[in-house]
Amino acid sequence: MTFLSKKLKKKQMNKIFLILKREYISRVKKRSFLLTTFLTPLLIGGLYALAIYLAVSDSEEKIVKVIDESGYFSLKLKDRGSIKFEFIDESLADGRENVESGDFTALLYIPELEIDDPQNIKLYAMNTPGMEVVGSVDRALEEVIKSEKMVRLGLKKETLDSLNTDIKVTSINLSGSKEKAGSSSVAMGIGSFSGVLIYMFMLIYGAQVMRGVMQEKTSKIVEILVSSVKPFQLMMGKILGVAGVGLTQFILWFLLTAIVISFAGPLMGDAVTPVVETGQQVAATAPAASNEIIVKIQEVVSTLNIPLLIGAFLFYFLTGYLFYAALFAMIGSAVDSEADTQQFMLPIMLPLIASMMFLGAILKDPSGPLAFWLSIIPFSSPIIMMIRIPFDVPLWQLGLSMVLMVAGFIGTTWMAGRVYRVGILMYGSKVNYKVMAKWLMMKN
Repeated sequence: MTFLSKKLKKKQMNKIFLILKREYISRVKKRSFLLTTFLTPLLIGGLYALAIYLAVSDSEEKIVKVIDESGYFSLKLKDRGSIKFEFIDESLADGRENVESGDFTALLYIPELEIDDPQNIKLYAMNTPGMEVVGSVDRALEEVIKSEKMVRLGLKKETLDSLNTDIKVTSINLSGSKEKAGSSSVAMGIGSFSGVLIYMFMLIYGAQVMRGVMQEKTSKIVEILVSSVKPFQLMMGKILGVAGVGLTQFILWFLLTAIVISFAGPLMGDAVTPVVETGQQVAATAPAASNEIIVKIQEVVSTLNIPLLIGAFLFYFLTGYLFYAALFAMIGSAVDSEADTQQFMLPIMLPLIASMMFLGAILKDPSGPLAFWLSIIPFSSPIIMMIRIPFDVPLWQLGLSMVLMVAGFIGTTWMAGRVYRVGILMYGSKVNYKVMAKWLMMKN
């Protein structure tokens, strides 16, 4: 009996592998797969190069004309970057007419005011000014008012500067056998990026499983397939096949994007050269501060448990997809068209949406009760636990989350398989939660 059972299991696994292979090859050969796989890194690299180009080439001066009736600001407003101030001796009406002619970016009108309570300062422009213009004007005005108040109080700028003290607190993590420095900003960046990446993967490729099941069901191909394989084997083969496609695409995206970005930098060399030269002149005045920042970054990166981050990412990357792909396959087998999926999609998507909505609360307190429970529940743990791991999650919490994630995947797969075996052969019938519950409880 043992030999026969092993042989039967091997035969079942071979069938799942054949379906997996068919699903994988049929998808990677599609023109859409090839285009998205190879064009996406080029698009990302192009956007990266464009961002650099725009950052270094945006040297257009923005002229802000100033009418100062107060007398406090005349010739005291300092230019800020590309924002240049020019004082004019005109009436407000004449200045507004000149704005409409488009000779300059904006008109700053400063009426007579009290320096302790400056009110009614206006910035006129043909269109709503951008944040750069508004922010620069605000900062320039604040500096002048601050200097004027210091003069009234008999204070010198050197005296005020001596009161400013920069405090840098180093975070020390006491978990583990020895102390280590930590950085909340680095942990937040890595955790957020990992969580969002897993969210996108589950959403995109889970939906592909659902659409693939619906297409086979509506085209009646499934009737031929189930004559030689069990519905559960068909479902598992499809889920694992799409997972292989997703992993292949993700790895290629990562490698190709790194290659494209590495080539984009040298290609932008001519455009970046003027800015680099300027940056070198500035950096020459403060080499110690620059070296200190580099050393600090190296220290923070060296404290991260890179193998744990990579291993956990791959685990939740796969188990999270398998967990939700089974549910998507269950929906695809129960409906006849994509329009009918709407009533079933919301309950499945709600935990994923909630995980992203609670992102701010999790980052605010990554060790709190909300973060703990959301990282344990399989519906949200792939995203939330990846956000928490850079903050040094206790190993027992990580282990519990992984065990429950595997149990959740097995549970959703079993439940999806029960519905799938009935729903995949049902056509034209209106399906709701009551009908799906009936299919779930039906005996073989």
